[in-house]
Amino acid sequence: MVDSQYFLPNDVGISPLDCREAFQLLSPSEQLYAHYISRASWYGGLAVLLQTSPESPAVYVLLQRLFRAQPPSELQSLATSLTDEEYQALLVYAAGVYANMGNYKSFGDTKFIPNLPKEKLKALVWQSQAFQDNPSEMEALWSSCGDRMYSLEERQKQLGLGDKGITTYFSGNCGLEDAELAQKFLDSKNLSAYNTRLFKTVEADGKRCYEVRLASAVKEAAAVDGEADNKCGSFEFEGASFRVLRGDYAPLMRKVAENLKKATAYAANENEKRMLEEYSRSFTLGSIDAHKEGSRYWIKDKGPIVESYIGFIESYRDPFGSRGEFEGFVAMVNKAMSARFAQLVSSAEVLLPELPWPADFEKDLFLKPDFTSLDVLTFAGSGIPAGINIPNYDDIRQTDGFKNVSLGNVLAVAYATKKEQITFLQEEDKDLYVAWKGPSFEVQVGLHELLGHGSGKLFVQDEKGNFNFDQKTLRNPETGELISSWYKGSETWDSKFSTIASSYEECRAECVGLYLCLNSHVLSIFGHEGTDADDLVYVNWLAMVRAGLLGLEFYTPESQSWRQAHMQARFVILRVLLEAGEGLVTLRHTTGADGRPDAIISLDRSKIRSVGQPAIARFLCRLQVHKSTADVEGGRALYERYSAVTASEPENFLKLRDTVLLRKETRKMFVQANTRVKGDAVELLEYEGSAAGLIRSFTERFHEDGEELEKELLELSRADSPCWC
Repeated sequence: MVDSQYFLPNDVGISPLDCREAFQLLSPSEQLYAHYISRASWYGGLAVLLQTSPESPAVYVLLQRLFRAQPPSELQSLATSLTDEEYQALLVYAAGVYANMGNYKSFGDTKFIPNLPKEKLKALVWQSQAFQDNPSEMEALWSSCGDRMYSLEERQKQLGLGDKGITTYFSGNCGLEDAELAQKFLDSKNLSAYNTRLFKTVEADGKRCYEVRLASAVKEAAAVDGEADNKCGSFEFEGASFRVLRGDYAPLMRKVAENLKKATAYAANENEKRMLEEYSRSFTLGSIDAHKEGSRYWIKDKGPIVESYIGFIESYRDPFGSRGEFEGFVAMVNKAMSARFAQLVSSAEVLLPELPWPADFEKDLFLKPDFTSLDVLTFAGSGIPAGINIPNYDDIRQTDGFKNVSLGNVLAVAYATKKEQITFLQEEDKDLYVAWKGPSFEVQVGLHELLGHGSGKLFVQDEKGNFNFDQKTLRNPETGELISSWYKGSETWDSKFSTIASSYEECRAECVGLYLCLNSHVLSIFGHEGTDADDLVYVNWLAMVRAGLLGLEFYTPESQSWRQAHMQARFVILRVLLEAGEGLVTLRHTTGADGRPDAIISLDRSKIRSVGQPAIARFLCRLQVHKSTADVEGGRALYERYSAVTASEPENFLKLRDTVLLRKETRKMFVQANTRVKGDAVELLEYEGSAAGLIRSFTERFHEDGEELEKELLELSRADSPCWC
């Protein structure tokens, strides 16, 4: 019997992402600007299929052909051999592939398969209108992905590097040592890994040959468009050959660049115009330097009515933690909520000194960022977060600043909570949890993004030998000794801390949120005082320890690895608070009313300030010191100790993991609108909040060139198919 964690349940929550009011408030020019960035985002988002698994592109194309020829209601009339539950399972599977841009969960990196027999699905494909219209093509599609779609071979159960899982950021014969060598090579060439993939071959004499592919519309290695150094060429490095070339995802990058150029005509100011020009140049030429330049203009574009960002951004799903997954979003500003975040930004210089590390470990100058609440029109990629702090480039964050966004219409849907669905809490906590989960998360997101990701200094010695700190006097507050390590040359946080960088940084930001949510000024900014403020703080801390327990779903005992950065971070925080003792957090195994294993986690609210806050302060200081000083060895030892999931009593986390899986929750999916230009106006097309609605949104998303795109996706996928064996 297949473990239920590899199915999406038929009752999974699917909700429309409402943005009509905000979109209609835009001027005609602003709507066109949003439309073309939306189109660029959706085209680029298809690259995620190629970044996820070998079979994802073919699965996507199979589903597109199936449902474009017949909408779900019509196809069901042919599904006479399927029960209603089995047909709904097919719709949910298709919705899951679209929502995750592949057949692995974006939150957890676990594979999901159709919850209906393989032969029944095959029979339905053969009966479909799409098959009648083009039998050879549909049969070829099924042959290329049918077996893999259902396969739960050990390595295929989750994303990972080498024998730990599946990844298409690296060829199938790559392991950790290949990733480490490639990173050293990239650093030596001052070449970012964000928009790359790595493919290895081994010659007859055993020599390793690596191909570093840059994502770009241009395929030629020769300099074009006034380029100085495009980094392409062949190189020898530490006994291996490296060849840097461009053209990865070329047809998709061309579409991205074309639509960004169209958006330029509707830019509101020079910063937006220059930003889009640099982004277009980046996707055309495969230049991260151009993307950085675009990001600088983006940071300068203060308070836009239409906000956006696009590129190879987050490195969560690269098993090595250096390569970015494509994402693009466009959204409209929610002015009322943004006013609160603006107040938080104004208070940042007062709040930063409150953080529990010495002043020398904080940035020399806090560059006040934009912090806005947005209603999302489009978020293309593998999933939609609640908040974002970008760009991720360390050098830009240190010298130019960053922006924060909170995605208001995402928060409104994703974190709505029903009492009967709450697990692992005492009954007396549940009503309070329902009442304050949303408001507390709003505060946590604000602090996490602005003062979590936005705080802390990295000690750097640049390529000219200059230091950004006094290496002769600055001491480590943990040891009292002079600082003995730092970032050198082109080294970055991601390249140094690699496999733990994402989760470690999320943990640091979550700790900042917990620590500063106790500040009365912060609470008053969000309109909370007195007993309401106390209740919000309690629920914020309670939600965090509960999330730490829920995080066990994303741990794989067989490989002793974590599959989700944020949930690993929250488990680490739970471990820290349990270790604080004095009855602050209590975790006990129980039996539920249904007779099955259960657990209860409780928090003594009277000890949050006296026990909890000092424990978080100590841990947070250690995290920051290791990060600031590029102390990979010390940081990894600290983080991996708290990340360990064992059977040790009294908690027995391995046993608790079984309980969590037994009662696990499924993340909601979002149905996003489409836009189309009609004459001089932009039409907003909305869809119902159901699996069928989500499917329809995708079959109509590429109404002009869908078949051409699918052909190109398949060609790209087939060209690389020998690399995954």
